[in-house]
Formats: sequence, structure tokens, C-alpha cells
Amino acid sequence: MKSKKNLTINKKSSILKIYSDCWKYIKSCKTKIYWIISLFFLFSIVGFFVPAPKEIMTLILEYIQQILEQTKDMSVLELISFIFLNNLQASFLGLILGIFIGFFPILFAIFNGYVLGIVASLTVAQEGALSLINILPHGIFELPAVFIALGLGLNLGTFVFQKNKLSFFKRNLSESAKVFLFVVLPLLIIAAIIEGSLIFLIR
Repeated sequence: MKSKKNLTINKKSSILKIYSDCWKYIKSCKTKIYWIISLFFLFSIVGFFVPAPKEIMTLILEYIQQILEQTKDMSVLELISFIFLNNLQASFLGLILGIFIGFFPILFAIFNGYVLGIVASLTVAQEGALSLINILPHGIFELPAVFIALGLGLNLGTFVFQKNKLSFFKRNLSESAKVFLFVVLPLLIIAAIIEGSLIFLIR
């Protein structure tokens, strides 16, 4: 009985240690995460207030229409799975492709921020400013997860500027993988459940 209790305590301590390490690493990368957040919202503002060129607007509208067509007959579980897998892929690629001097995390932040700004602008034009409130539940968990993943990817790319490049890369890759598994992944799961359920109910 005592051994089982000790085992439970040890497991809890181990989990707490893992999350403590994760948040410490996130904190150490906060400057890069703030850069990603800044770029994302800067280009969201650009997308919202600056009219997009006709070619770009056409591509974005076609992409949105494609997503709507693809998901229109999905059940709530299929929607949740679809959203989760898309966000998982984007977050993972944004992190791992950061090895290229952080170019791709920056590109992902700019592109997604710009698209969000355009979509928000179109939504306001059609349904009014209050319609933006409907967007908030979609981003409460998803955006922090994506920002963390991209920020870690940007940090990973700085290995080229370090003296001990290989050592820095290995350590940061290991820490990033841990954060992705124990922080980003759970946030994406929660985000997908909320977003998928809301889309299904509204539809």
C-alpha cells in the first residue's frame, strides 16, 4: 500500500518536474516568442486595413472556399480531427523548419497573421464589428500553441550563430520536443475540440 502511494507521489513529482522544465525553457525563449507574436499581429493589422491585391485576395478566397467545401459534411469528431491535424502539422513544421535560420517560423507568422487580418476584414464588412467576438474562442488555445511552437523554431535557428553549434542545437531540439509534446500538443487538442464543436453547432 505504501509503495503504491510512493509511486503515485513520484509520478506526480515527475510530471510537475517536466512541466516546470517546459515553462523554464519557454521563458528562456520569450524574446523569440514575442517577436513571432509581434509579426503575427502587425501583419494582421496590415491584412485588415490595407486592401489586398486582387490576385492574393482571389487565392485566399479560393483557399477558404476549398476548406468550407472539404468540411461541410463532416461530423463534429471529423471536424475536431481535421482542425487538430492541420494545426499540428503547421505547428510542427513551424518549429522543425526553424533550423533554417528561423526563416520559416517568421514566414508562417507573417502569412497566417496577414490571412487572419483579411478574413477578419471580410467578416466585419459582411456581418459588422461585433462578429469579431465569434473569432475569439477559436484562438484562445490555438494561438498560444502556435506562437510557442514558432518561437521555439525561431530560437532553434539561432544555433548557426553559436560557438558550440552542435551542442546548442541538440539541447534546444530536445527541449523544444519536450515543450511540443507536453505544452503545445495539449493546447492544440483543446483548441480543436472547442473550434470543431463551435463550427458544428453554428453550422
